[in-house]
Amino acid sequence: MKGVPGRPVQYFSDDYLARCREMSPDEVLDFLENFRLLHGGERPASRLISLKVPQPLLDAFKRRCALEGVRYQTQIKSLMSDWIRGAANRRRPGRAAG
Repeated sequence: MKGVPGRPVQYFSDDYLARCREMSPDEVLDFLENFRLLHGGERPASRLISLKVPQPLLDAFKRRCALEGVRYQTQIKSLMSDWIRGAANRRRPGRAAG
């Protein structure tokens, strides 16, 4: 169709669909929230930063990322996000302060 970008079609196995039917409402909500965060809306603006890192540390980090098949800047952002989410989980009400 003219003007409509081609989108890939995703097919699901019967096993996958059966597992999805067994998900609890909380698991479905978690999935939908994670999907929204990953794919929803426009991407927030990125900001260029300058960071001093010892050369041997940076070299080792880049080598490890290459072995894992991930771009090193992407991995830095992932580590930052994981750290923030972990900090938020530690501050949830009802949890003992540690």
